[in-house]
Amino acid sequence: MATTRGPRFWRSISKNDCLGPVYTCAKFGVKNFKCDECGKQFTRKSNLSQHLLIHSGVKNFKCDECGKQFTQKSSLTQHLLSHSGVKNFKCDECGKQFTRKTGLTQHLVIHSGVKNFKCVECGKRFTQKSDFNKHLLIHSGVKNFKCDECGKLFARKSNLIQHLLFHSGVKNFKCDECGKQFTRKTGLTQHLLSHSGVKNFKCDECVKNFKCDECGKLFARKSNLIQHLLFHSGVKNFKCDECGKQFTQKSNHTQHLLIHSGVKNFKCDECGKQFTQKRNLTQHLLIHSGVKNFKCDECGKQFTRKTGLTQHLVIHSGVKNF
Repeated sequence: MATTRGPRFWRSISKNDCLGPVYTCAKFGVKNFKCDECGKQFTRKSNLSQHLLIHSGVKNFKCDECGKQFTQKSSLTQHLLSHSGVKNFKCDECGKQFTRKTGLTQHLVIHSGVKNFKCVECGKRFTQKSDFNKHLLIHSGVKNFKCDECGKLFARKSNLIQHLLFHSGVKNFKCDECGKQFTRKTGLTQHLLSHSGVKNFKCDECVKNFKCDECGKLFARKSNLIQHLLFHSGVKNFKCDECGKQFTQKSNHTQHLLIHSGVKNFKCDECGKQFTQKRNLTQHLLIHSGVKNFKCDECGKQFTRKTGLTQHLVIHSGVKNF
């Protein structure tokens, strides 16, 4: 109960009486002002008026730093904190800092493990609604972000930005083991696994059901078998304009072109010899290792490479082609 003063007397009012002064309605939490667009309700007409700007699409408040626009001044004020660099809200779990308390609150959901937002299309769950909404674009098929370089389309602007790194040629992430560079950190992280030797993931589905009738080799995918069959077909659609050599696969043709480019990025630390392809350097390193795994059954001579053994066997065959 509360009291309000009339012209000549005091009277008691309750929530049911809240049809008069706005401040009285706000005090009791009564929401008499409803948005016809989304149904959201407000205690004050001024709040409803501000809210309606969201549906109008009008954004009169612009950030001078990045050009982003907002419907409300309060939203712009909060946004400016991101440019200030001030982060007063810190996560006790991982130490990550935020400019706004709401950012910290949303972040804490990640540590809770609670994922209340589930995609009905694929079953994937999310801790935050914003991530959930972005994910839904994948299933919608809508791709509004186009790469001006190659025309590829993306559902999200962030994916387009990452894609553009490939065209820029900038590779800021370098492997300390072999020197290979990557445009994205995720690419470097995945690459490092190749040096670790650790193989924690085993595919239970990867059964090789596709067999080549020519040589008996098995493949897990039909597409791999189709590519393999090109070797037996003798069809070579990829031709080198420099020397006329032909290839069954485009990947082999691309690797071959490096020979004519003269570029040799792979250098042997032992003798300084350089190679156009990494696999050639790897094979060359066997010479310095002293390891000889290929043995001739005729005379016992050993070789570091299979090609060396194959060439040697001609001596025992008695065939003289030259």
